[in-house]
Amino acid sequence: MRFIHDLNDWPQFRWDINRLADRLASVRHRQGRLIGHMEALGFKLRAEALLQTLTDDVIKSSEIEGEMLDKEQVRSSIARRLGMDIGGLTSVDRHVEGVVEMVLDATQNLDEPLSEERLFGWQAALFPTGRSGLTRIRAGEWRDDNSGPMQVVSGPMGRERIHFQAPAAQRLGHEMGAFLAWFNGGETIDPVLKAGVAHLWFVTIHPFDDGNGRIARAIADMALARSEHSPQRFYSMSAQIRAERKAYYAMLESTQKGGLDITDWLEWFLGCLDRAFMGAETLLADVFRKARFWDAHGGETFNERQRTILNRVLDGLEGRLTSSKWAKLGKCSQDTASRDIDDLIRRGILTKDQGGGRSTGYSLVEAR
Repeated sequence: MRFIHDLNDWPQFRWDINRLADRLASVRHRQGRLIGHMEALGFKLRAEALLQTLTDDVIKSSEIEGEMLDKEQVRSSIARRLGMDIGGLTSVDRHVEGVVEMVLDATQNLDEPLSEERLFGWQAALFPTGRSGLTRIRAGEWRDDNSGPMQVVSGPMGRERIHFQAPAAQRLGHEMGAFLAWFNGGETIDPVLKAGVAHLWFVTIHPFDDGNGRIARAIADMALARSEHSPQRFYSMSAQIRAERKAYYAMLESTQKGGLDITDWLEWFLGCLDRAFMGAETLLADVFRKARFWDAHGGETFNERQRTILNRVLDGLEGRLTSSKWAKLGKCSQDTASRDIDDLIRRGILTKDQGGGRSTGYSLVEAR
């Protein structure tokens, strides 16, 4: 089976700019509006939006690969690294720290050249034990293919379907040298298009035993940050790709089995990015909701447990808020949790949901 990297003129990608022009202009317009909107906000709101976006980005990029990360660990790791005071930081395992380290390095240090050493560091950070699940892998170095060619397969043993086979390991030095020279070179195409090309190019080379998808998305985020001349992220491309994962993999597969005209891939990438900007509006609505709440109750006194747990609720606490969950989050007794909740009900901040007994849930009274 022939793949795109087997073609004689690889990697001389081409595309029909006339087909992409309108979509690219629309994406650039929406991108500019979002940046302008966020610049008009105060520092605190921007910081909250940045924290939410980065948390979502880290979690969703891992989810694309079927790996579930703990949201509070991710959030705490990002907040600590960016010097944000969110109160009640959660202890973080080293695997989560590694994923966060990679994403922040890509987006916060956007102007530093991308190098082999930097990529080795990212991949090693993703796999701090040198294992992917139970399998030992080469961490912090290119794959060697000693156990066979790098393939993306599905289906039962004996009836596997090969979706993709990467270039042979002996080609990696040359392939990655060409990719890095192009990525670090001067801008010859629109930086947003460059993000799409970089994503496809890197994931097609597939230079590591594991982590290639997450690193490809980090590289694309780095290129997008360069297109905005800013380390601040207020949308998540990975979150949108996660929502469209089936289409994402199908588009990658068809492109990698096609020719070097990648117009279809770039058209999909731009559309996905445009939808990511639309998704940012939902994120901003949550940030504004939180801001309205604390503005409305800024003159009131809360104990540390109340403030911490109310923020957790405003950040999208999973499941219903009950007195038992309050006690667990606040690390307090059930009686203390009930007193905290009753106090907030009396002040019109919480309201009791329908139903009663031990399973009674509570909701925030929306600020107006």
